[in-house]
Amino acid sequence: MGAGNQAELNRNSVFCCFSADTHTHTHTPHKLRFNRFSASLSVSVGSLCLSLSDSHSTDFEVHRNWLAITHSLPLSRWYYENSSEWTLDYPPLFAWFEFGLSHVARRFDPDMLDVQRLQHRSPPTVLFQRLSVVCSDLLLVFATRECCRCVREQKPSRDLLKRPSFILAVLLLWNFGLLVVDHVHFQYNGFLFGVLLLSVAKHLQSRHLQGALLFAVLLNLKHIYLYVAPAYGIYLLRSFCFTQDNTDSSVRWSSFSPARLAALGVIVTSVCVVSFGPFVLLGQLPQVLSRLFPFKRGLCHAYWAPNAWALYNVLDKTLVTLGVRLKLLQEAELPKASMTGGLVQESQHALLPSISPSVTLVCTLLSVLPAALSIWLRPRGARGFLRCLVLCALGSFLFGWHVHEKAVLMAVLPLSILAVESREDAGIFLVLATTGHYSLFPLLFTPAELPIKILLMLMFTLYSFTALTSLFSGHGSLLHPLEVVYLLGLVVVAIACEIVYPLTPWQQTLPFLPLLATSVYCALGVCYSFVRLYVILLRQEVKSKQL
Repeated sequence: MGAGNQAELNRNSVFCCFSADTHTHTHTPHKLRFNRFSASLSVSVGSLCLSLSDSHSTDFEVHRNWLAITHSLPLSRWYYENSSEWTLDYPPLFAWFEFGLSHVARRFDPDMLDVQRLQHRSPPTVLFQRLSVVCSDLLLVFATRECCRCVREQKPSRDLLKRPSFILAVLLLWNFGLLVVDHVHFQYNGFLFGVLLLSVAKHLQSRHLQGALLFAVLLNLKHIYLYVAPAYGIYLLRSFCFTQDNTDSSVRWSSFSPARLAALGVIVTSVCVVSFGPFVLLGQLPQVLSRLFPFKRGLCHAYWAPNAWALYNVLDKTLVTLGVRLKLLQEAELPKASMTGGLVQESQHALLPSISPSVTLVCTLLSVLPAALSIWLRPRGARGFLRCLVLCALGSFLFGWHVHEKAVLMAVLPLSILAVESREDAGIFLVLATTGHYSLFPLLFTPAELPIKILLMLMFTLYSFTALTSLFSGHGSLLHPLEVVYLLGLVVVAIACEIVYPLTPWQQTLPFLPLLATSVYCALGVCYSFVRLYVILLRQEVKSKQL
């Protein structure tokens, strides 16, 4: 992992050239200052990452097993193999991605490609796995460069470090969540978010067919991006397939272009055929879909993601506790609650109605419906689509079934683009990013990982606050007093959960209490950010009607 983290410095040090390229009038002194800043930041973070050279997570074995499955087994067995509990459960295009990586992996250590060698972690295997993440992150670097080129600068600054494009590059490439989840915990989210951000950039550049192609590819790499599919579907239908609007911005039905709709259909169908086609021919589509959508995993993940169901779970537990203590309920007569169903268990509540997958689907659709209606009834171009995408991501995160805590990054990263262009969005970004990133702390739970996650988050959070505050200086505070109080409360939660609680005897009797406290407190911030984003959307609607 040490070499992998060292190589990861390349990703973080090269973003200067992409940010600088967005403005041809950048002066040499600014480039020198940028390079010094980037170098010092790279050295500091690199040193922290190197201190965790022995850190691994279950995801490391997940992807090693997938390399072995796709390399050593015939195609017909990929989605049936279950020697390991970490079965292949990503869409086929990601399986093809692993298949391609496996041919490079065999040059490092052929033993890692043996399906029966569970938990294989030789030094060459670790090196390859880490380098594969770093190299795939080059797509994120390129996508960041394209997004930076789309940033609107109201008052161009001669100071490179204060430009919105530079700040955006840092917010995306140095995102705390991506650093922790990919380079410490081990996943390929940087690569996947690179595809998403590149797709967004293409829409901002009015290259809609390219944006649609990239999103179709993304869906076939990881189906969690169905969360934002409503934003893509409504936006492309309304603003691409209908070529003109009426004077009141309503849709001009006569402007519908069957050719454009057909082009979108050909793109999506072609990608799906390449991805799923071989498995359809083998008659294995139902088996593949059963792996992609395992609804028996329970309402919540192994620990509660900070969403509406975390609050619902706590409400259930609180009502039961009060009912028992007030002797209104008999504890022996209550069903045993199991809201943290983990990997294989369906969820059940003790007092409140238990939540089914269909209920979460309805709640999710209702939560994103106003945003989707907004870009249909009154389109605001690609930035209206981007706002809808963020709301769809957050709505799905708050109300989805078996949501993973890291899915909050699906809203945080796109919101970074809006944050460098709007003061209100910048304030929401600070609340959501700080809250969402802290909710990832339980992913790294060993004592050796405590310094790295604290220092990395402090660095990113302090930069976010100082850079965005400087960018919008003279326009008032980015945060309301109550927002500041809430964020300071995260410090109290962190000290209590990470430092004090492990020293108490409760650690043995109630080991999951810090997870509960973290999820519930962070859920308040995520829900608040969701409401604030909708408030901005409603204000825009009111202003549009007044005009």
